[in-house]
Amino acid sequence: MPADEILSALIAMREVDLDYTKATSYHFESGKSQLREVANAAAATAWGRSGLDPTAFPSIAAVENDLVGAALDLHGGGPDAVGTVTSGGTESCMLAVLGARERYRRRGGQGRPTMLLPITAHSAFRKGAWLFDVDIIDIPVDADFKADAEAMIAAMDDRTALAVVSAPSYAHGVIDPVEQVAAAAAERDILCHLDLCIGGWVLPFILEDEGRPPVDMSIPGVTSASMDLHKYGYAPKGVSILLHATPELRAYHYFADAGWPGYPLINNTLLSSRSAGPGAAAWAVLHLLGREGLRELALKSRAGALHIAEAVEQIPGLRLVVQPESSLVCIGDTGSPDGPDVRIVADEAHVLGWSLQVQPARGGGPTNIHVTVSAGIGDRADEFIDVVQRATEAATGKGRADIDPNLAAAAATIDVAALDQATIDGLLQLAGFKGEGGVGLPDEMAGINALLEASPVPLVEVLLKAVFGEVFTPNR
Repeated sequence: MPADEILSALIAMREVDLDYTKATSYHFESGKSQLREVANAAAATAWGRSGLDPTAFPSIAAVENDLVGAALDLHGGGPDAVGTVTSGGTESCMLAVLGARERYRRRGGQGRPTMLLPITAHSAFRKGAWLFDVDIIDIPVDADFKADAEAMIAAMDDRTALAVVSAPSYAHGVIDPVEQVAAAAAERDILCHLDLCIGGWVLPFILEDEGRPPVDMSIPGVTSASMDLHKYGYAPKGVSILLHATPELRAYHYFADAGWPGYPLINNTLLSSRSAGPGAAAWAVLHLLGREGLRELALKSRAGALHIAEAVEQIPGLRLVVQPESSLVCIGDTGSPDGPDVRIVADEAHVLGWSLQVQPARGGGPTNIHVTVSAGIGDRADEFIDVVQRATEAATGKGRADIDPNLAAAAATIDVAALDQATIDGLLQLAGFKGEGGVGLPDEMAGINALLEASPVPLVEVLLKAVFGEVFTPNR
């Protein structure tokens, strides 16, 4: 196939993609066109280079050391602090879990290690627990969806390998009681990880601007922290940083193998061969923006979030689930039978060309719409507010998307372990995921969101895996 046809074919595939300039999740828009151009060009300079061996490609280590240094400068790392560049927040969080497990084992821990995890913590930690054989102790949250510090401290014991806190949490945009938890963990010689994946490159500037104390590696007892450059650092995906207070703590997640007949292998991440492109792009973006450029974008995001939050309170039928502490807004409804249902509001916004992410009523919170306010969305806050207003007006009077209680009761009786493929296919059709044309999502998702929310979590997880199994079907 000729080169021009190849590129045209790829561009044609993108025509059905989400318009990421009108999305309040998945993408972080800076509003600076030059940034994208420079990042793309920088990534291209890394062609042919592999992160497998930084001694063969010293430029990779140089770039990554610069990225870690920038993160430490911003996040209060002490003189011994070090870091690792990873493929994304999930890998950073999983490495934190892996390192905690290894430390627990090497120090003679008895039995399976545990991780104290607020129910609002990102699921990346649950994935890490699943992969690395760590038990999760679920920690409740308070009325503002912040981790219950007293409950977490009470749960600390000899099997505790790691305590996790977030700043902010993705789902609700609030900051856990980091100082209290970290201090208690330090007293008991327990590692404490601070998840700054979504807040790392925006929160420091917001806190400083508003005269609030920093939430970073300077807090006594915080032993590691993760932050994604491809979020509010505005770098292309995927690149994240995992910081550790000391080289000794970082070394727990390193892997080496000198016993096989091939070359001696050493990995500082989960991957061996890995692209140097994202790191190069992130390096370019950080140098292009500089600290003041990052500050400008961060404060633009914060101003947009506060403006949107204030406007939501004035829209009949909507409410703020909690006051935003960073740049994330959580929008709920009043629950009135005659008022708007946020699941339907999201559908109506889709008609208007915008993508709003619906979050289910889990962990004691209500069904809500998650809004990540990037600088680009902050610039368009009035436009976004108008869309939410119009979508809410269109949703009002359409009732609730709640499903028949009898259907929910029936779903609760399903034995997930006994499901065969034919039954799963039938459930996908019933849920609205599958029709004559195969698996796909309808334009109106309110009913599906309601059904998933009302169904047992294990059943929902089986269905979601089945959907992905269908989506990733080879073209032949």
